[in-house]
Amino acid sequence: MKEQFHILLVEDDLGDAGLVKIALRRGVYPTQMHHVKNGTEALGFLRRIGAAYVGAPRPDLVLLDLNLPGRSGHEILEELKSDRSLRGIPVVVLSTSEAERDVLKSYQLGANSFVSKPMDIEDFSRAIHAVQDYWFRLVKLPDPS
Repeated sequence: MKEQFHILLVEDDLGDAGLVKIALRRGVYPTQMHHVKNGTEALGFLRRIGAAYVGAPRPDLVLLDLNLPGRSGHEILEELKSDRSLRGIPVVVLSTSEAERDVLKSYQLGANSFVSKPMDIEDFSRAIHAVQDYWFRLVKLPDPS
């Protein structure tokens, strides 16, 4: 197992971001969460553009909300997956939407998974732990170097 996993959370709702942070802290995987609130910040982090992101680590996983201010999560997903240097990073769409059109569009744009945010706090935590377990224990990912 890696010494530490890095997750980039793209989420404008501070309450949901706090729930993810708590769930990760209670999880079994050593994880550092990096939180950005919109697509511009997400792409800045991923491309290490701007003073705040110069030393940003390459995330092992991106958790992406769809309903973001400015550019939508779908637009960010499309840009991320069309970038040769970033497309190998797994992206899990984490959304309150359960609309079939959002699920379908996410997969068409290259999402690796789509998880609907549970409303119950304990279910939310279990969902985050299941995502971690799948991506950090079960799946074999390519070496990013």
